[in-house]
Amino acid sequence: MLERRRDDSAAPRPRLRDAWSKHWANRRRLFREVLSFLSVGGVAYLVDVGLSNLLLFGFLGIPALLVASPVKAKIVSTIVSMAVAWVGNRFLTYGQRDSGSALSGIWKFVVVNLIGMVIVVAPLGVTWYLLGLHDPLSYNISTNVVGIGLAMVFRFWAYRTWVFPDRGEEDPAAEVVVTDGFDRTAR
Repeated sequence: MLERRRDDSAAPRPRLRDAWSKHWANRRRLFREVLSFLSVGGVAYLVDVGLSNLLLFGFLGIPALLVASPVKAKIVSTIVSMAVAWVGNRFLTYGQRDSGSALSGIWKFVVVNLIGMVIVVAPLGVTWYLLGLHDPLSYNISTNVVGIGLAMVFRFWAYRTWVFPDRGEEDPAAEVVVTDGFDRTAR
């Protein structure tokens, strides 16, 4: 009787399987993080755009409070939306991360958002003051599309790496390899 041998070379090795599993788990975690960041950012965006337009142009009988002061209107709306973003990102997007002290996280968040505010206001300054375009469409495209789009990319990177770093991801079972300088390893 002919005996069939099982070809073990075709079966995935446990190490390779574990590596792939870890790779896809990291991808899923990043995907969830991006979706949560965009959701929180979407709410903060609505607050920012709505308030800045209300302050600069008024709405349905509500008078504009900062007429001809687009930078001031944008700064006020950004500060309010920053508070919304802090709460959302701290407790939803990055709530599971052990990022250290809350006070340290707040001042880092403020610094990142002040830099983000400069990124948002720069296209507005060009549109409003250099090009002389004072209509609501030009205002909204320059600040709420171009400026906020650029600032969003910067903020996502800065939040992940600096404001809410994940200090709990180190693998406690990771092996430390020390060499003695003569290409021999000691464990």
